[in-house]
Amino acid sequence: MKPVSELDLPRLLTCEHHRIHLIGVAGSGMSGIAALLLELGHEVAGSDKVSTVETERLQRRGLCFHEQHRAAAASNADLIVFSSAIRFDNPILVSARDSGKPVVRRAEALAAIMRGKRGILIAGMHGKTTTSAMTAHVLREGGLHPSHYVGAEIPILGTNAHWDSRGEYFVAEGDESDGTLLCFHPEHSLILNIEEEHLDFYADLAAIEKVFARLIEQTSRTVFYNIDDANAARLCAKRKGAISFGFSEKADYRAADIELRGFASVFCVYRRGEQLGEAVLNVPGQHNVQNAVGVIALATELGISFDKIAASLSKFEHARRRFEIKYESDRFLLVDDYAHHPTEIRATLKTATSIGRKRVLTMFQPHRYSRTKALRNEFGRAFDDADRVVVTDIYPASEAPIPGINGETISNEIAMHGHRGVSYQPRSEWIHRDVGNMLDSGDLVMSLGAGNIHEQLALLAADLVIAEKLKAIVGEQGDVRLYEPLSKHTTLRVGGPAQFWVEPRNESAFAEVIRFCRCEGLPLFVVGRGSNLLVKDGGILGVVVHPCGGDFDKIEVNGNEITAGVGAKLKEVAYAGKAAGLGGLEWMEGIPGAVGGGLRMNAGAMGAQTFENVVRVRYLDADGNLQVKKRDDLEVHYRNFPLLENNFAVSAVFRGQPAPTEEIVRNLKASQQKRRTSQPAAKSAGCIFKNPDSCPAGKLVDELGLKNLCVGKARVSEVHGNFIVNDGGATAADMLELIEKIKDVARAKRGIELETEVQIVGED
Repeated sequence: MKPVSELDLPRLLTCEHHRIHLIGVAGSGMSGIAALLLELGHEVAGSDKVSTVETERLQRRGLCFHEQHRAAAASNADLIVFSSAIRFDNPILVSARDSGKPVVRRAEALAAIMRGKRGILIAGMHGKTTTSAMTAHVLREGGLHPSHYVGAEIPILGTNAHWDSRGEYFVAEGDESDGTLLCFHPEHSLILNIEEEHLDFYADLAAIEKVFARLIEQTSRTVFYNIDDANAARLCAKRKGAISFGFSEKADYRAADIELRGFASVFCVYRRGEQLGEAVLNVPGQHNVQNAVGVIALATELGISFDKIAASLSKFEHARRRFEIKYESDRFLLVDDYAHHPTEIRATLKTATSIGRKRVLTMFQPHRYSRTKALRNEFGRAFDDADRVVVTDIYPASEAPIPGINGETISNEIAMHGHRGVSYQPRSEWIHRDVGNMLDSGDLVMSLGAGNIHEQLALLAADLVIAEKLKAIVGEQGDVRLYEPLSKHTTLRVGGPAQFWVEPRNESAFAEVIRFCRCEGLPLFVVGRGSNLLVKDGGILGVVVHPCGGDFDKIEVNGNEITAGVGAKLKEVAYAGKAAGLGGLEWMEGIPGAVGGGLRMNAGAMGAQTFENVVRVRYLDADGNLQVKKRDDLEVHYRNFPLLENNFAVSAVFRGQPAPTEEIVRNLKASQQKRRTSQPAAKSAGCIFKNPDSCPAGKLVDELGLKNLCVGKARVSEVHGNFIVNDGGATAADMLELIEKIKDVARAKRGIELETEVQIVGED
């Protein structure tokens, strides 16, 4: 085959049949080219690093897919097409150049295919995808049978690219990012906006305008331009026969009387002062109305009646990742958008606020280091309409990092601009947790960015489905929260989040939660006051139940017996005994936990243990059925109550002995005094190790000289050797490392294998 410079590429691609290989075929742009070439009758192969839903779809239509870039895969190809994301050292590209095989860029192939029809190019920094899809839809509904190429999945069009042999027109989205707009010679151009963007490729705005000026020159018939965009108007207004659109009174086609109704926009359309009629656009946002007027102008000039145009706009649906609703309920709305430039972000957030939800919470993933560096100040001013913003790290899109530039660069700029609700989460896989834990009924959550931030919103949406079902179970009195930090609910103040934090207020709700988790296959863990508990930094997957309030906090005295819910504090049981003249319970004053934890661990102090006072236990079994067992029927061990490994306590009955008030008060004070003098005041989980037979654990640690041993902010208490305290900011990893150091020393110096008494749970 001849070199590219000698090829009639439009004829080769639209009138002949060849073997063509596409490098980077899984990308949204290249997959569209593959679809067009297959419909044009070519034998198409393609390679990429991974297969996707799109490559699988194309394979069903005839694509030969290779899941690696190997030169042999394209050895028999007549033509190689590559995307801008492909490096020049790609083995297929290298082999093709060495062998003299013709190689063209994606835009060159697209421009050549467009030459086979009457081309309509949609160009601009923002809104191209939606406007291209809208144009193709309106022309299709108008009976013109257009071919189209759009850079995203388009549900209403069926696919992102299609060749229709019946029609004359070809609608395409032009990519300005790499200067390849110069490849196009359309019959009509629709210019949406022009501003500083892609400064990794362009030196400045002047360089960008130079490319757009050439495109305007290369347009053979009509240029349609947004008169409200100063740069587009300046470049296009002098063009003979150019047609303007927008909101300005000077526009040839103008939208007025705009009314935003939730996810739709209603507006009147005027052509040079004459009212054409009312249109309803089935997507929200003034920026979409503005672009729709451009589509109306183009379609009208092509001879489609306004009635048909208006009817088609009312049925139009967004492209994927363009204000796409991912979850909607009475309480929450989750929307994903591709916006990644400050101008796009401002427009999208303005649309979000117009919907009328209580708050707009935003998770943002910056796209490219170069864009972040060049537009950091503009990003700082782009989030004013968001109530809360969480910024994660940069999606590089094949760029090398720039020292000193990361997601925090933008969060700092937003904060410097005066926004009080911004935070930075460097781990992108955790950003949905940060936003999810902020959620309140009535909120709208937006994911913004051109990378993979939408995957985080999808995780949040999936968990919200479960959370809403759990909320229905516990009712208005109960509470359900996503990704609740367990550091807030443990006495040690460390630990990652609970995937689902559930607070039932009564036994029946708790029972239904148990049955729901069993049905859904969700792990279930119960947390009381959080003493004697160490949660790992990855948190706990599944449902974490915290029975509190309502039935669970009740304490009732009947004769010598005290019935207490599992949410009641043990010390409250002791003081209820005092009020009723019942002794023998004073030791509970020295236990920081609740009744539930006391039962689970058979907690003890002052030489006494929980089950020495227990008469009977009321619990829910693994099927949520209520059971009651008397003390004599229970198997109990030192710091262990096996029944609660697979069952869930709801209350217990304790027995006290009548005693003089003075004696009870004296014993309570003794318990207080011992706790204050023998236990640290700093944050701790209680005793870390079980006492070995040969020596109390605290004494052993003291004799080994390990008091005040530190790892990070975790430290062995100087007050009691069996306590590890959090000096502020300790992590679970710090705690676990310190525990292992103590165990290693005890083993090496005394031959003692220390066992942990504290319960260690969760994900690393």
